[in-house]
Amino acid sequence: MAETETKAFVCGHPIAHSRSPKIHGFWLKANGLAGTYTAIDVAPEKFGDFLTGLAAQGFAGGNVTIPHKEAAFRLVDRRDEAAEAIGAVNTVWFEDGQLWGGNTDAYGFAENLDENAPSWDQTDAALVLGAGGAARAIVHALKLRGIRNIRIVNRTVARAQELADSFAAGVSAHPLAAASEFLPETGLLINTTSLGMHGNEELPVDPSALPDSAVVTDIVYVPLETPLLAAAKARGLKTVDGLGMLLHQAAPGFEHWFGIRPAVTAELRDLVVADLGAAR
Repeated sequence: MAETETKAFVCGHPIAHSRSPKIHGFWLKANGLAGTYTAIDVAPEKFGDFLTGLAAQGFAGGNVTIPHKEAAFRLVDRRDEAAEAIGAVNTVWFEDGQLWGGNTDAYGFAENLDENAPSWDQTDAALVLGAGGAARAIVHALKLRGIRNIRIVNRTVARAQELADSFAAGVSAHPLAAASEFLPETGLLINTTSLGMHGNEELPVDPSALPDSAVVTDIVYVPLETPLLAAAKARGLKTVDGLGMLLHQAAPGFEHWFGIRPAVTAELRDLVVADLGAAR
């Protein structure tokens, strides 16, 4: 009898740009597994029905991306600790007949830095640019690693304040203009804004005032070297691009659905980098 294929998915609206099928397809082939991972465009008004129908459609689970992460948080039966802290779900799976929701963004962020800047968490002060959903995941990662002074700067201070309040001690909110005064004592600078993406060459802050030991990372990965990372590299600072976060955050979901923790390898990274180049 033929082996039953395990089915997983990524859903969003739109979804055609997603690199997740390329990542999971690589891992399925590399591990010799019978399975599929499909991108599915689900409009917001149809998301609830889609999620409740997963078992009937034969899915083991999948990934949830924009604009469905908050809706998934509300609709799953159970949530893991990271999803509870971040307030959003990007990974769903079945366990004991219940639909679980997790968030792997904080994990992916930390794993990327562990791999590429191993001493990144040996600082007392981190500066987070932006206060959206990605910033929430990153603040959670910073708190887990014991970074005591986390400053969030954002054009809309009220949004940064709301984020800071949800994490309490050690997290503060400031206007974007205040970033320059914090830079000389910042050991880790993280850009979570869209500044620096293709077509937006604006520099979110000038990294020239950072200490020589500072690490600079950008969650944007198109382009791989954003204007912020280029400026930090020119200054002689350690930089980490955002692609590793995308690759590492995918691994826990793959393990939930297919039963194997996959490896993030240079071969996988090269495959996705080539795809990014082809898509320009």
